[in-house]
Amino acid sequence: MWHLVCGDNAVAGVTQVIGEAAAATGLRVLRDDLAVGPLADVDTPPCAARVAFWQTLWPESVHPAPAFATVLPADARWLAALAEQAQPVTVWHGDSASEQLLLARVAHALEHSPLALWEVPCGTGDSRVEMRKAVAMHAPDALVALAQPREIAASRRQALAAQWRAVQADNALIHRWQAGDFAGEDYQRIDADLLRHARDEAQPLARLMAEVMARNDGFFATDTFLLWRARELAAAGVLHISGEPGEYGYRGLQVRRSL
Repeated sequence: MWHLVCGDNAVAGVTQVIGEAAAATGLRVLRDDLAVGPLADVDTPPCAARVAFWQTLWPESVHPAPAFATVLPADARWLAALAEQAQPVTVWHGDSASEQLLLARVAHALEHSPLALWEVPCGTGDSRVEMRKAVAMHAPDALVALAQPREIAASRRQALAAQWRAVQADNALIHRWQAGDFAGEDYQRIDADLLRHARDEAQPLARLMAEVMARNDGFFATDTFLLWRARELAAAGVLHISGEPGEYGYRGLQVRRSL
């Protein structure tokens, strides 16, 4: 059995549920945050647009940078070959748009395959900030009690695969997961949120990003993504960023509205 998770933070909990031996042979981590950036070529190596997005977004001061040009095409090839092997597949997911997109992506990869596709739902079904739960937000012991694998019916597999085709075709740059479906948008809304919480006086950029995260329904806006959007707004002349990047590429930075 393959067990697929979105991001490294879910590994400890899932490993505790399935056991070290099963994790060693069947746990696969896909690290691409599918909720942000273009998706049109994410399944088509060399995934040039997807790779370029992440290379542009990644902070220059954070080393080492992930090998996007190697990892993303490798993920695409691995998923494309999934239907040709014999092991059934389980996707662990919560209320993260990225986790839900991974589920849809895998359903699409297995759309014409007789392989069983299972899921372990770990969320609330509600992507609002105050309600949502990603897999990694559960303590390992809690995940053991929560995990209830179930096979995905053929009709739902088809619906999930159709969702994946739709998000690849919509040219959106952000996908929010709401009420079981994906809504695409550009960067205007998240940029407006950053500007709304910025002040005329300087404040830590980390504080500004935390304000946006705490109110951002539909997808988990990561610090790396928000740092990039803040840099883009500074380049456009509407924010002013000062200081030295420091830890994570932003801990030493201050931000204010441009005067």
